[in-house]
Amino acid sequence: MNEERKILVEEVESVEKPKLAKVEDAVDTPAEKPAPVMAPSPYEAETDAAKLNRKKDYLEGFLAQKPAETPAGEAGGDLYEAVIDTLKSIFDPEIPVNIYDLGLIYGVEITPDNHAIVTMTLTTPHCPVAESMPGEIELQVGSVSGVGHAEVNLVWDPPWDPQKMSDEAKLELGML
Repeated sequence: MNEERKILVEEVESVEKPKLAKVEDAVDTPAEKPAPVMAPSPYEAETDAAKLNRKKDYLEGFLAQKPAETPAGEAGGDLYEAVIDTLKSIFDPEIPVNIYDLGLIYGVEITPDNHAIVTMTLTTPHCPVAESMPGEIELQVGSVSGVGHAEVNLVWDPPWDPQKMSDEAKLELGML
């Protein structure tokens, strides 16, 4: 087993370029294959300037469109966003994170009459602010300009867990 291995080195001037593989070579086809019929493209004879003008026309109609107005009570609407901003200003007394980023708010609905309905939970049913927090949120949301009446529904199903927190809240609490 102590045989000495020899490596042979050969110097060459050039190497023949390998043939490129073609799909036709890999597929068994009859010898008399008809040539595919291709319709000429209407854009082949088009000059670069004509192509550029055509693209401008396409974008012109798109860019001229005005964004659709979002109703105030729907997500993205002014009233909805004002309620969300208010919820982001309310902090849990035990955790230095706002209740929205903490994941305690399950839903915000604005009715056609501009009444705000907030569905939320607390970190635990034994939370020390279980009695006062919903009332505080109702007062804060009710004070938003444009909101006629605020209602807070406190739910326990599904239960809150840390996965409901936003990345900002997790970063603030050192969980990321």
